[in-house]
Amino acid sequence: MRDIYKILSRWGVWAREDSGIDYSTIAAGFKGLLPPKSSGKQSCSDDDGLLIDGCVARLKKYKPDEYDLIVLHHIYGLSLRQIAKMRKCSDGTIRKEMQTAEGFVGGCLAMLDVELSFD
Repeated sequence: MRDIYKILSRWGVWAREDSGIDYSTIAAGFKGLLPPKSSGKQSCSDDDGLLIDGCVARLKKYKPDEYDLIVLHHIYGLSLRQIAKMRKCSDGTIRKEMQTAEGFVGGCLAMLDVELSFD
């Protein structure tokens, strides 16, 4: 059985640091001047990152609130408690939504029947 939390954590590091897909934190024209920042956490390969990113994109289509939760927690590093305070709801509600989101992404990966490089 896959550890979907580990998979999403590595995907979050990949999306934040390695993918180059998201918005840059550096102004246009200055990207090559500063060395890239690294958190020291393990990332996934580009192939794995793109597969997981596709599953997370499907989550956005069908469950946008859970998608926001995945992005806030795994890419931006907010704790579930911080997210609960932002949304003005209980920690338990956020945990349940996170379980739903993780289950959805895990189900997508299971349907694709692919072997990730770090499984």
